[in-house]
Amino acid sequence: MGCAGCAARIERRLNELDGVAEANVNFAARTALVDYDEARISPEQMKAEVGKLGYDLVVEPERSADELERLAHRRLQGKVVLAWLLALGCMALGMGWLSVGSRDACNQTMLILALLSMAYCGSTFYANAAKQLRHGMANMDTLVALSTLITFIFSTFNTFCGDRYWTPRGMPWHVYFDATCMIIAFVLTGRLLESHAKNGTASALRALMGLAPKTAHVVVEGAVKDVPVASVSVSDVVEVRPGEKVPVDGEVVSGEAYIDESMVSGEPTPVRKTAGQKVFAGTIVHQGTCQFRAEAVGEKTMLSQIVRTVQQAQGSKAPVQRVADRIALWFVPAILLISLATFLLWWGIGGQEKLPQAILSAVSVLVIACPCAMGLATPTALMVGMGKAAQKNILVKDAAALENIRHIDALVIDKTGTLTIPNQDVDFARADELRPEERETLKPHAREAIEQLQAEGVEVVMMSGDKEEAAAYWAEQAGIKQFRSRVLPQDKENVVRQLQGQGKRVAMVGDGINDTQALAAADVSIAMGRGTDIAIDVAQMTLMTTDLRAIPQAIRLSRQTVGMIRQNLFWAFIYNIVCIPLAAGLPRLFGLDLQINPMLASALMALSSLSVVLNSLRLKIMK
Repeated sequence: MGCAGCAARIERRLNELDGVAEANVNFAARTALVDYDEARISPEQMKAEVGKLGYDLVVEPERSADELERLAHRRLQGKVVLAWLLALGCMALGMGWLSVGSRDACNQTMLILALLSMAYCGSTFYANAAKQLRHGMANMDTLVALSTLITFIFSTFNTFCGDRYWTPRGMPWHVYFDATCMIIAFVLTGRLLESHAKNGTASALRALMGLAPKTAHVVVEGAVKDVPVASVSVSDVVEVRPGEKVPVDGEVVSGEAYIDESMVSGEPTPVRKTAGQKVFAGTIVHQGTCQFRAEAVGEKTMLSQIVRTVQQAQGSKAPVQRVADRIALWFVPAILLISLATFLLWWGIGGQEKLPQAILSAVSVLVIACPCAMGLATPTALMVGMGKAAQKNILVKDAAALENIRHIDALVIDKTGTLTIPNQDVDFARADELRPEERETLKPHAREAIEQLQAEGVEVVMMSGDKEEAAAYWAEQAGIKQFRSRVLPQDKENVVRQLQGQGKRVAMVGDGINDTQALAAADVSIAMGRGTDIAIDVAQMTLMTTDLRAIPQAIRLSRQTVGMIRQNLFWAFIYNIVCIPLAAGLPRLFGLDLQINPMLASALMALSSLSVVLNSLRLKIMK
């Protein structure tokens, strides 16, 4: 995909297909996240439909996505180096720094250098533009291909016909092969830098993937054998030793070990594991050695599910991004019309005398109008924000949740398992006689988290199926003023809807099946990572930690991320609003000698995309 317009076109086509419920195409991540009915349509059919638009959908790559990206990156690096060598050589000839004889010989040498640059370094621009043309569409590649072809053809005409056509009319003439080469060099450089920066936005996801070890010690007939993790099967007995990472999920059958599960729980203290207890892939053995029976391998492990959740979230779209995508869809056709109008304006004003000015102004408009910055503004900020959330043990399943949680002004929170932890050694036979501080314990930092939420202007309501006395006690301990006791699942949903009826935007935090109705009704739903599967499935966010301070952290991160998106979109729009008139040479109409030429236009266009990505990366260092 060459720009956000490409992503918008592919997304629109996929959503039109019978059997597709929803498709989100992410330009920054180069991914398509599709919810579809397997009985009505297959990925291969989608691939065929996308192919009709001139793009390729990689369904089952022979190589991993990371490997394909690295290969493309290396190829792009080679093209950038050669493009700059050709561009600098062309410029040296054009500026007179190098001489190869007569003016004609110099121009013809520049023609050859420009042709080499176009044929190899810029080949993808022309191939993609041709595909777009066949389908009656245009994208960023169309702008680059048109601008370089126009300058090349005009310069070629001048090289062979300049003395015969312009000189008799008393008009000076020039060639612009150096502009052709420079446009290609700058655009490719911008894409290379963009690729580098986008790799940074996905670093959190790669860090999660890197938690899984490559090999495992499998016990076979009493002997330990090292095998690739991909070869481990369910029911295999696996051994882990101090300093090693657990390769798959399972249950301890023998031995004892202290394992760092901060990746799963957010708690820094290693957990003692003995027979019958669960271990999870990616966690680290601090002390001891144990053997466990594999229960979940490959994509079924908790770590793989976390990685998949982050990937899907990064492929989803926030509401603000859809607006930018709609604009990007029409942006390139609009620029083509502006470029044509620029040419006709200058030619109409001065006739043949202004023909060079008309051509160069039209080319500058084509080059400088880059929808890439607009298309990258939202997804890059979201990718960094979601990656940072994952590092803080907050799994965001939906981009809309990350955008919306900053708006919440009411939080409904379940008590048992969410706000409090049931004590394991309680005598349940006399449960009714026990004091509240004996059935359970307030989670560490829970009161601090509630205070932070209230300081943010969030009204907190505690819900509990417990008796009135216990609910009142724990509400007081947590610093919560409003609570409800002896509530049923329907009651929890009713409270959420009542708050919404008061004009409040409500978040719900829960961990059990009895919370799912309220979670589904809330504007933002948050599940605890150790809750039931159904609660986690319904929720838009999952806290992989018992520390409730992650909720105010998520609110602050949401504000930072959305603020970054707005900054990116603002600068992307301002860039085009300011630069397009300068590229068109409008100041010259008012006597000001101010215009952006094609070479400067290509540099500014590359910098605009890079600035958006680098600005998004600032989220990584924000507290």
